[in-house]
Amino acid sequence: MRVLLKATLYLIVFSVLHFAYEVLRWPLLIPFCGVDESVFEHLKMGFWSYSIVNVIEYLLGRKKVQQGNFWQPRVLSAILVPWFIVIVWYMAPALVGHIQSVAVELIWAFAVTFISAIIGCSLEKNIQRVSLTKGIKIAVTVLYILSIVFYIRFSFTKPWIDLFINPDNLQL
Repeated sequence: MRVLLKATLYLIVFSVLHFAYEVLRWPLLIPFCGVDESVFEHLKMGFWSYSIVNVIEYLLGRKKVQQGNFWQPRVLSAILVPWFIVIVWYMAPALVGHIQSVAVELIWAFAVTFISAIIGCSLEKNIQRVSLTKGIKIAVTVLYILSIVFYIRFSFTKPWIDLFINPDNLQL
């Protein structure tokens, strides 16, 4: 699938997952959809959106897929794209400070999501060209499984530590 097409499809799936729980309130959606505006929820939506788009890409292009090296690069990108979102998102506060305008923040959010998908797509296209060792394949598979556990487990009970809170200041 072409990079811009996949990134656009990713943006659409991400948007659906962002609002699906808010609209439908189905408890089954909690592990996959955003339930609040926390960083974690956006990581989760990024992971599941990219995973869903990978399945769509496979189903649409089955005849063209090279079985040997299709999944591992895409699984790696699904693991990394949520973290690309965080890195790219926080460039705005790093460079310009707090964004005061809701409209600008929304435009930035869509841009960040799209840019992160482009980075993930580009990464997987390049990784797909090389032969991966068995150790790398195992590591990617294990990290993907751990990501699934991470996103499902903390969808129901958030951990006690926030991304930017100094643990020394927490009262446990």
